[in-house]
Amino acid sequence: MYFLGIDIGATKSHALITDEAGRVLGFGLAGPGKRIGDDYSRQRRTLDQIVTAACRMAGIAPDQIAGAGFGISDYDWDSQRPDHVATIEPLGLRCPVGLVNDAVIGMLAGASEGWGIGLIAGTGCNCWGWDRDHRAAHVTGFGLWMGEGAGAHELMYLAVRAVGMAWSGLGPATALTAAFADRIGARDADDLIEGLTLRRYHLDAETAPLVFQVAEAGDPVARDVIARAGRMLAEQAIAVCRRLDLQNDTFEVVLAGSLYKGGPLLIDPLRDHLLAAAPRAQLVRLEARPVIGGVVLGMQQAGLPVNVIARARASLAAVDLDALG
Repeated sequence: MYFLGIDIGATKSHALITDEAGRVLGFGLAGPGKRIGDDYSRQRRTLDQIVTAACRMAGIAPDQIAGAGFGISDYDWDSQRPDHVATIEPLGLRCPVGLVNDAVIGMLAGASEGWGIGLIAGTGCNCWGWDRDHRAAHVTGFGLWMGEGAGAHELMYLAVRAVGMAWSGLGPATALTAAFADRIGARDADDLIEGLTLRRYHLDAETAPLVFQVAEAGDPVARDVIARAGRMLAEQAIAVCRRLDLQNDTFEVVLAGSLYKGGPLLIDPLRDHLLAAAPRAQLVRLEARPVIGGVVLGMQQAGLPVNVIARARASLAAVDLDALG
């Protein structure tokens, strides 16, 4: 039997085809596939591209797949399901299909028991969880406007805010000012702030690694910005944990996304804040690609036994998918 996993993201998108033993047979890679507002055309094109590539490598047709799992960025509400399903139908699948937020497949890729909490921090951020019975809970996935952080976008908001407060005298001086000015070619702090407020200059999510560099050099403001982001991420996991009534249980929180490359500066405050509310929670840093969780979901849809799925997940976690693209 063949199984398909899909990860549609804001930056990269992947398709993975395996057999029931977790042997990789096909792989497809593309750029962003996330919908743009109410326009799902990019998602449809990306799905066609990566599934076609994976099927070609595997030497199979889509109608031979026995189960498929789709993790899609920004799929947060049941009302969105018909539009997402409409992008999947042209693929020609004839199997049971699972459709979830991409935080769920991140959790499935890393959680040893097939349930827990997935906490994404990449370009954006999101948090979803399943209890043992696969009852789901989640935050809005809508960032700072809904009180949630912090992916790279939210981290940069906090960092630019700190630079603005330093210039105005509302906060302490920070080496972030000079670092940002140098990055975008501003003459000095005055030119930086003027350019940012007049929208001549822009600092986006791709600048987030610079905040970590400044923090690692010892700047207390940059370190505080990152620590605050870590605590904000923990708050999302705590909220989902409470909605699932897991506070006193042992469960895994799977950390997925590029922002966690920042290491202890982000993860240590996250862990400390989380454990104060859920002392038996266990952090798992996802090293494998989340698309593996899509395969796990596909296997679940096909009704494979739990022990078979667990062995396949373990096999896939040991595979270097980066070598495929």
